[in-house]
Amino acid sequence: MKYHFKIHKEGNGFWAQCIELQGCITEADTIAALQENMQDALNLYIEEPSNSKDLAAMPDQSIKLSKTVVEVSIDPQIAFAFLVRYWRIKHGLTQQEASKRMGFDKIYSYQRLETKKCNPSLKTMSMVKKLYPEFSIDLAVSV
Repeated sequence: MKYHFKIHKEGNGFWAQCIELQGCITEADTIAALQENMQDALNLYIEEPSNSKDLAAMPDQSIKLSKTVVEVSIDPQIAFAFLVRYWRIKHGLTQQEASKRMGFDKIYSYQRLETKKCNPSLKTMSMVKKLYPEFSIDLAVSV
């Protein structure tokens, strides 16, 4: 998943704000440090607590890149967990309901899918895709 940041020069440093995510802002003294900070800020912003009802916006594919507008990738594990949680909430399911529909014996197995500690098998990914047809593994792993 890639989001877009608008870069601003201020004095001897730089700051950037994510266009799609209000309040996702960072700063640095150099462009190289700003690149790192943008990815860190984005990962932290997207990595919502699993019990949160808030949903971050999806990336806006129509935003055009320029000298001051850049794409920043999310860590794929965080993106996968975010998308699982995003589609669960969009489908109006609780974790318990999603767990049952996917055939997990324990809710913990499902809850791991919504954390960055998840390392899903192909079988699990196909179960996710079956429950949430809109889920895109390509979107989750694009870097």
